[in-house]
Amino acid sequence: MKADLGDLSAFVAVARAKGFRDAARATSSSASGLSDAVRRLENRLGVRLLNRTTRSVVPTEAGLSLLARLEPVLSEVESALDVVNGFRDTPTGTLRLNVPVSAARLVLPSIVPRFLAAYPEIRLEVIADESFVDVLAAGCDAGIRYEERLEQDMVAVPIGPRVQRMAAAAPDYLARRGRPAHPRELLDHTCMRARFASGAMIRWSFEQGGETVTIDPAGQLLVQVGGAIDLTVDAALAGSGIVYLFEDWLRPHIESGRLEPVLEPWWPQFSGPFLYYPGRRLLPAPLRAFVDFIRADAARPAS
Repeated sequence: MKADLGDLSAFVAVARAKGFRDAARATSSSASGLSDAVRRLENRLGVRLLNRTTRSVVPTEAGLSLLARLEPVLSEVESALDVVNGFRDTPTGTLRLNVPVSAARLVLPSIVPRFLAAYPEIRLEVIADESFVDVLAAGCDAGIRYEERLEQDMVAVPIGPRVQRMAAAAPDYLARRGRPAHPRELLDHTCMRARFASGAMIRWSFEQGGETVTIDPAGQLLVQVGGAIDLTVDAALAGSGIVYLFEDWLRPHIESGRLEPVLEPWWPQFSGPFLYYPGRRLLPAPLRAFVDFIRADAARPAS
């Protein structure tokens, strides 16, 4: 019983994404085309592979069994085909990266233009996402995460310098409410808070002289990590409270005097962002080019 490789790939994409629309976005194809492909495969095999409702698409027992056998095989096929790409003068293809908004704003701008200029035949697709999805299930080749959010069994390559979180507030706010001398005093202040798409709150951690203090301060403004982070900066500039973010967001306002540092001796540093990807033997040529580019960038002497 023969099955078309394209239909098999379509089934794997839909099963991974758990939906036709998400699979279509991940594979740059149409949902209707994927639906037709899965239907052809089911008719050819004579068994239902996916249970479909208006809200979800879930593999059947037969579908799960087929998926488990197909994924490693198709991965090897992709790797085998990509070997040919290595014989080209320049790599070609699409590289999909899943990154947090902070990396899209603070890390990639210094890298992407130079990478695109070095590899004109590579198409780079960046998906800014704060939900910490499985990059493979999302149809991406690699992702960028900070150390505490790295997935297990992944290769991690540093892609930026160590980062620092800092707290700051407008001078008029500090004049009204006073300047905290210890992180626990933040519990008596108005603080701008943020949470991940999962609903988990971002706790505020500080450290000094071997002492680490982690708190959950209160505040009137709560935003979801992503594009709304800029709103917390604007609110702090307007004197609404204390903000706690990566240095790149706040340093320009501190240097201009519109914000003043709060608890500066307690500001923590931690490992910077990492490019991470599955540790398989053969990498797609666009991803290999990007990894080599990042490593060469890191090895270049600072100017």
